Amino acid sequence: MRKIGLFLLFMSLIAVSSACSSDAVSTVKVGISGSDTTVWDFVAKKAEKEGINVEIVRFSDYVQPNLALAEGELDANAFQTVSYFDAFIEEHDLDLAPIATTVIAPMGLYSEKYDSPEEIPEGATIALPKEATNMGRGLLLLQEAGLIELVEDFDGNGSIDKIAENPKSLTFETLVAAQTPRVLPDVAASIINNGIAVDAGFSPLDDSIFHENETATPYINIIAVQEKDKDDETLQKLADIYQSDDVKELIEKEYDGNQIPTFVPLEKIGW
Repeated sequence: MRKIGLFLLFMSLIAVSSACSSDAVSTVKVGISGSDTTVWDFVAKKAEKEGINVEIVRFSDYVQPNLALAEGELDANAFQTVSYFDAFIEEHDLDLAPIATTVIAPMGLYSEKYDSPEEIPEGATIALPKEATNMGRGLLLLQEAGLIELVEDFDGNGSIDKIAENPKSLTFETLVAAQTPRVLPDVAASIINNGIAVDAGFSPLDDSIFHENETATPYINIIAVQEKDKDDETLQKLADIYQSDDVKELIEKEYDGNQIPTFVPLEKIGW
């Protein structure tokens, strides 16, 4: 009888152990915008080894991923810059928070005449995208390059009158973002968005004379979750997996400067 009792106890322990192993597998729904799942497919394979099943949910816009996250239809999303995220959650009064930084798609300063910002002469003309957000980002890049100084209360929205100091007396030509590569023969340099530069055949890292890096904190992309879940162990583990060295290497190899791994602490992006 004692042997039978021990056997039944042993079998019950196995059953409990199996149930616990099954429960240890967590499913995390991650929303992205667009059809490119290269990086998240790789992250999902790594996560599976850690007991996390990542389900990638694709969206065709930049609005639904945040709304779906706020409604609990997603556990996380990864598609947006800090700047867009901050403005969106304020406008829609959403309790969301970032848990990790991911990449930056660097805006660059390009020139057919000069090899560095320092070489740009006095009175030269710089082309800028005229859309307020793009122009603001471009002005910040020119400030980072040491060509101008912006007003202290600059809010990110571009306007030429936000330039406080222009030591080289540069002239600025504003035009539709898509036109910025085409005017390169006619200007000293041009600010070109990442995607437009790539479409024009440029490598943001190799062909620009200056480009954004991790100091351009408003334009770093993030992984976002509901505020109440920001300390969730599974989601934190997923964030750690994304910020691993082999994911960094994949991004660098796959995107050739179109995206730069930018794994900075949340404090650096104002969180």
